Amino acid sequence: MDVDARAMTAAEWQARLDCAAAYRLVEHFGMSDLVYNHITVRVPGTETFLINPYGWMYEEITASSLVLIDIDGKVLRNPHADLGINLAGYVIHSAVHAARADVGCVIHTHTRAGMAVSAMKCGLLPLTQTAMRCMPVAVHEYEGPAIDTDERARLVADMKRPDGGTANAVILRNHGLLAAGPSAAEAFNLMYWLEMACRAQVDAMAARTELTMPSDNVVAHAVHLYQPATRRPYGVMEWPAMLRLLDRRDPTWRT
Repeated sequence: MDVDARAMTAAEWQARLDCAAAYRLVEHFGMSDLVYNHITVRVPGTETFLINPYGWMYEEITASSLVLIDIDGKVLRNPHADLGINLAGYVIHSAVHAARADVGCVIHTHTRAGMAVSAMKCGLLPLTQTAMRCMPVAVHEYEGPAIDTDERARLVADMKRPDGGTANAVILRNHGLLAAGPSAAEAFNLMYWLEMACRAQVDAMAARTELTMPSDNVVAHAVHLYQPATRRPYGVMEWPAMLRLLDRRDPTWRT
């Protein structure tokens, strides 16, 4: 059962397309986890966001299959008579959406490399340029499965940076990864590079050879150059190419 696009605003339908594309891309690049984890996209100008029906794999997600909920977790539009949403997805994602009006999309994964780095005391190291482009990376300590709404405030607090800004990449200790961005395009791009950085770190540390890292000054310079305000928002340029990839593979995500 699908929702009727004629019954919603153009903004909601575009958000649905962006969200469905992100789900399919996360699947394509090997970052999904059966029917678990979540991607949420805010409907612009509202306190509502889209989330996956609990029980569907990422490769099945379409624009019209997504569930619309409000910031309090109330289901506003659900085309599935027999499916709801995952409470843990609501807790983690609503925390970020509620606290940060600048965030339009949140992606959370449980990848093998992401979980491995989340269990490392050192966290993500600046071993590669790819890692540096994701920095600063926040860390949120593990509190068990995210079903306690009180955890939301602690997660948001951990995303704050000493300089007064906020981190968009988060390592959830002993759990996985989280990426946030103004749009699905930017959040997906950040998650892709964060995942690649974790894979590279796991590979390098498994090679059992001495590793090198750039100096603190070089790392700081590289991180500065990769900030969206320094050059350009990463992900926006790549997004149309990603959509063409999806259309070549299976255009049903648009339905």
